[in-house]
Amino acid sequence: MHQTHAESTASAAAGQAGATAGDAAQGAGRASSVKTLLVNLIPPVTLVVAAAFWALAPTDIAESPVTLTLVAVAIMAWIQGLELVFERHATWRINLRELATDVFYVVLSYTVIAWATVTLADEPLALLKEALGIETPWMLALPFLVQVAAVIFIIEFGQYWMHRLMHNAHPLWLTHAPHHHITQLNALKGAVGNPIELFLITLSVVALFDFAPAAIFCAINLLGVISGFAHANVRSDPPMFYSFFFTTIRHHSLHHTALSYEDTRCNYANSLIVIDRVFGTYREGESSVVGQDERKRLSIYEQFMFPFQPVIDRWKAGRNSPPSAG
Repeated sequence: MHQTHAESTASAAAGQAGATAGDAAQGAGRASSVKTLLVNLIPPVTLVVAAAFWALAPTDIAESPVTLTLVAVAIMAWIQGLELVFERHATWRINLRELATDVFYVVLSYTVIAWATVTLADEPLALLKEALGIETPWMLALPFLVQVAAVIFIIEFGQYWMHRLMHNAHPLWLTHAPHHHITQLNALKGAVGNPIELFLITLSVVALFDFAPAAIFCAINLLGVISGFAHANVRSDPPMFYSFFFTTIRHHSLHHTALSYEDTRCNYANSLIVIDRVFGTYREGESSVVGQDERKRLSIYEQFMFPFQPVIDRWKAGRNSPPSAG
């Protein structure tokens, strides 16, 4: 049976419409792939921009502690803002209570904890360095970015072992556990925890070496970028050239999983996940459900008191127990 002219025209039109729809779908798919790629590149691009700022900034600006604080705040605001645009999990959506708690801990870290670190750790180390005559002037001669990389490694290597010890020594776990009681991950959550832990995790031996102040400040900011994205509710999965070396939200969410305490004993590196790869503590995966002890969220007071709670509970039990007869 032959098709009429009208039937042939209709068939051709339908074919053309189908092709147009297919082309539109392919175009939409390509646009979506490009958008995903761009979102995935946000962490490494942010890292490059932050490094470029410190490398190119005038000396008087680059060596000012005020600059360090301002850049750190800008980085945190940038990553927090990305959560509103590229949300990863709706269950982690930031609310005023969470934001207020996070900001409280950020302020605490940049004031009380920073003072304690300088007074109780950095200044005594500097005095020890002077007393022992430790000098490393050759470090100042290294290229700026090499100095930055060295500072990052020294800080992160110490943090890795401190963090790992916190998961394997019960007294230290009591100081670290409040950080694992957070029930959602957000850009500022890296600063949330018991003050004892926040102090311990800042300890490093950088003060024993001669680095340019700008290199130290740059390293601190770059660690803030990596750690910020590693805690952020941002739908970004960086390419392997980044995620092989640097901690991502996938790695760190698995470390915060609510499955069990044992399941958190992996991916200890706050920023350099390659250290976990080297020492055999790396685990692949991701967790959208985070927390500990049936996901009980702790108040700030409970976070502060958590390490002392077992002693307080025993004291209360002893005080309330009836006196023995005779």
